[in-house]
Amino acid sequence: MTTTDTPLTKVLGAKTAKALADHLDLHTAGDLIYHFPRRYDERGEHTDLRRLEVDEQVTVLAQVQGISLKPFRARKGNMLEVTIGDGSGATLTCTFFNQAWRERELRKGVWGLFAGKVTEFRGKRQLNGPAYQLLKADATQDDAAAEIEEFAGALIPVYPAAQAVPTWTIAKCVRTLLDTFQPPNDPLPGDVRGKRGLVGIGTALREIHRPSSEEALYRAKHRLKWDEALAVQLTLVQRRTRAALAPGTARPRAEAGLLAKFDAALPYELTDGQRQVGEEIAADLARPHPMHRLLQGEVGSGKTLVSVRAMLQVVDAGGQAALLAPTEVLATQHFRGISAQLGTLGRAGELDGDPEGTQLTLVTGSLGAAARRAALAKVADGTAGIVVGTHALLYEGVDFKDLGLVVVDEQHRFGVEQRDALRAKAARPPHVLVMTATPIPRTVAMTVYGDLETSVLSQLPRGRSPIASHVVPALDKPAYLDRAWVRIKEEVRAGHQAYVVCPRIGEDDESPPKEGDEGARRPPLAVTEVLPLLEHEYLKGLRIGMLHGKMPAEDKDRVMRTFAAGDLDVLVATTVIEVGVDVPNSTVMLILDADRFGVSQLHQLRGRVGRGSAPGICLLHTEAAEGSAARERLDAVASTTDGFKLSEIDLEQRREGDVLGASQSGKHSHLRLLSLLRDEKLIKEARAEASELIGDDPDLSRYPALAASVAALVDEERAEYLEKG
Repeated sequence: MTTTDTPLTKVLGAKTAKALADHLDLHTAGDLIYHFPRRYDERGEHTDLRRLEVDEQVTVLAQVQGISLKPFRARKGNMLEVTIGDGSGATLTCTFFNQAWRERELRKGVWGLFAGKVTEFRGKRQLNGPAYQLLKADATQDDAAAEIEEFAGALIPVYPAAQAVPTWTIAKCVRTLLDTFQPPNDPLPGDVRGKRGLVGIGTALREIHRPSSEEALYRAKHRLKWDEALAVQLTLVQRRTRAALAPGTARPRAEAGLLAKFDAALPYELTDGQRQVGEEIAADLARPHPMHRLLQGEVGSGKTLVSVRAMLQVVDAGGQAALLAPTEVLATQHFRGISAQLGTLGRAGELDGDPEGTQLTLVTGSLGAAARRAALAKVADGTAGIVVGTHALLYEGVDFKDLGLVVVDEQHRFGVEQRDALRAKAARPPHVLVMTATPIPRTVAMTVYGDLETSVLSQLPRGRSPIASHVVPALDKPAYLDRAWVRIKEEVRAGHQAYVVCPRIGEDDESPPKEGDEGARRPPLAVTEVLPLLEHEYLKGLRIGMLHGKMPAEDKDRVMRTFAAGDLDVLVATTVIEVGVDVPNSTVMLILDADRFGVSQLHQLRGRVGRGSAPGICLLHTEAAEGSAARERLDAVASTTDGFKLSEIDLEQRREGDVLGASQSGKHSHLRLLSLLRDEKLIKEARAEASELIGDDPDLSRYPALAASVAALVDEERAEYLEKG
């Protein structure tokens, strides 16, 4: 018997096994049995030859009436033409290219079932390369009827394949494997199977490859999706349970410390959402176990203020807090913004500083040697209670006296190892707060960030203005683009400022698009190319600046300070302004070639305007044709400012990769069927089941088969990715 561990060389032979290993990374019977079909073709009902319709998928019972092999005139190869009829006088031609060997079995007088799509060539109906099954010469009428029913009604699996290993070869290999395959003992506890109405693992694995009916296929898929969802959720619940028990340092709120003074000095009231999330975080920080919390908040919902209050609570309790930002522009902006919010509380030791306050310091890669030494000394001796920085915080030589809280801004910009490196700088595991303004669909949050407690800030602070978004279809309606430039001038005349965003820096920043790429029509518009056009033509007379990621740090900083001070009217930039940049006087943004950006990225970008009391306008320029997928994406962005709704659209458009981030681990994964879009209910049920199982048995010691199944579906490296992430 063949088990999941049996090498394919023993089942299929060395040559076939090598092809599957080299081209599809399939090595064992388990690899192949979990290589599920991506769709199924139906052969269609048994059809009378006289009633065939072009483009119809059919199965016909017919007799071979003639056969001829014709060599091609202009090139190598041949075509086999087989004429079949069903006795009604109607005939049909079946064509096979470079398959002369079929002449030996498709002999005149043989009856068979032929299945394929009806096409028409020179007035004659035909089937190109049909599937067929020949009847035995001594078959009775009843035998023929049974074979017709089975053959015509069958669902034909279509597998993810490679050029060297086509789907029909894989199907043949799977059929060979199933003849001797011994399914593993069912890892799912019997009471869970009974409660959820799930078929056994053996039935599911057979029916997914050779479904006996649509209903059987549905039940097989449902069971295998359950296995995937439960494996992920068990891993996450185990990680969360262990994290809740890990030793940490409690940082309880002080009655009359920096946080109390900060709150008393705030010139506005916290929103209900900020207050509620603040209480959740304060309670987490007060526990002697590390907090692991994800804070989602719409652009401008006040996440930074929430994080500052958390950092002050930790400083009050004798610890230090570090805020990790993905870019120097954002780190510098955070540093300035938090300095302004703290006022005298952040300038302890200075002439005008509050003696009971703390110090704030900035650590970035572009700091000069003397400034860097001074900053690192403050970090090391604890003088700096709050440290803001980029990846530079992760380097050797950056040592904290007592790191109590790590805040990661725009967490998706950082690799797992980078976040983990900062956590490792604490003597005991610190509390961790990761923040994102990219709304995450519920199922993604449950599946990828399921080991984190989640808080959502959906309420915008009082005084924030609405943002109107409009698509500017430059090819269909060129006058709309002219109007966009006029609109920018109107906003500037009214005393406001504008952004013009481009997808590219300039000629040398990326390779030209390949033939067949969406960008093959022309390269994306670039900052360095657009800037002179604006200066000399479209926005002539306005004060225009440029910002992109390849500029030296001091130049970027100077441009941002100049723009923030109102000394520039228009900033032409790349997505370096996507997160965190806060200039309340900016009211209009024109995104050139907006179809080159993702949905969530567009939502992030437009959050840079409307941050003051005046309403914001976002103009989405595109040359994409009406009705195209790119245009539909832009229409969706223009239709709503609900980031969570847009995140669902984004997920649908990008399609789903491995839910556990295969790109991060690069390992072969068995997660094949689970859909974050369609299986929300199933994922929630699996979450509840996982919580119950782990609650009773944290290490699954009573369910060794289930534990082994989880290990197979969620390999160690990917489990580590979840734990660190």
